[in-house]
Amino acid sequence: MIPQLSPTANPAIAARLDDAINNKTKPLGSLGALEALARQIGLIQNTTAISVVRPTILVFAADHGIVAEGVSAYPQEVTWQMVENFLAGGAAINVFAAQTGCALQIVDAGVNHDFGARAGLVDRKIAAGTANFARQPAMSKSTCAAALAAGMDLAAAVEGNVIGFGEMGIGNTTAAAALMHKLCAIPVAQCVGAGTGLSAAGIAHKQQVIEQAVALHAGVAAPLEVLATFGGLEIAMMVGAMLQAAAQRRVLLIDGFIVTSALLVAARLQPAILDYCVFSHSSAESGHQRMLAALGATPLLHLGLRLGEGTGCALAVPLLQAAVNFVAHMATFDSAKVSEKDG
Repeated sequence: MIPQLSPTANPAIAARLDDAINNKTKPLGSLGALEALARQIGLIQNTTAISVVRPTILVFAADHGIVAEGVSAYPQEVTWQMVENFLAGGAAINVFAAQTGCALQIVDAGVNHDFGARAGLVDRKIAAGTANFARQPAMSKSTCAAALAAGMDLAAAVEGNVIGFGEMGIGNTTAAAALMHKLCAIPVAQCVGAGTGLSAAGIAHKQQVIEQAVALHAGVAAPLEVLATFGGLEIAMMVGAMLQAAAQRRVLLIDGFIVTSALLVAARLQPAILDYCVFSHSSAESGHQRMLAALGATPLLHLGLRLGEGTGCALAVPLLQAAVNFVAHMATFDSAKVSEKDG
């Protein structure tokens, strides 16, 4: 069952938030995006006593059958090898999450590898990867539904009020580009990028693979059908987790290209989810800026990132904390006995 979401708009809370923000000892609007962020957090949390409590990043990992078409610069086994790196604490997301005080959960959504029972690994494996969507749908409807449900359960169990989303899966930029093309009606050539480092010839091949797959599945149009046909298990699980997190009025921190493609599906199902989303950064992956534009999204950071893993989310957490802290701790004109602007 897909959670039904309502917009966060609340005129009474919005007016109180505006008063709280505007009465701080600063010129109106002088904290820029932090003011908009504080207001958004307040509307999500339905209070002026906004907070960032135990921010958690969920990193979903899965494999993709489409790699059989030669669309990635790296072999499929890199997915499970990077999961091992996450578990050992050696990846960028481990470093950034520790630096910014984020809890980190690594989720096996469908990696083609047997990890066994492992400390720190959340086992929600639905299957050992997806099928090759150049030949057949990536997932059955029931498999996709199981991934959505697993994501909802995971989000429901998170303790904090901020959830960041990250991913790992060789081949998943191909899946994300196909989802973007189908759901945004943007030409494939404008959706495809280098991913993990393809050459110009590799990018052209990747584009051709997607175009042929789209032609094969020409009749697919509804968001969940598009997800099952072209998506990944980690993408489907993120869709479920995002919908559940928004239903619980948590702040959703959105990472790069693949995570945004999952949000794209969720937004086509429940448009109000966008009110709950903070877009951490604009990726250097070709197509991400166009996807953000299609969603009407304004990212916080422009750092040329294209790593995934939720790294942009971890780096954006201090900005959420700054937005919360200035509302909570900055003096007002009255309390500081500072004269306000004349007129």
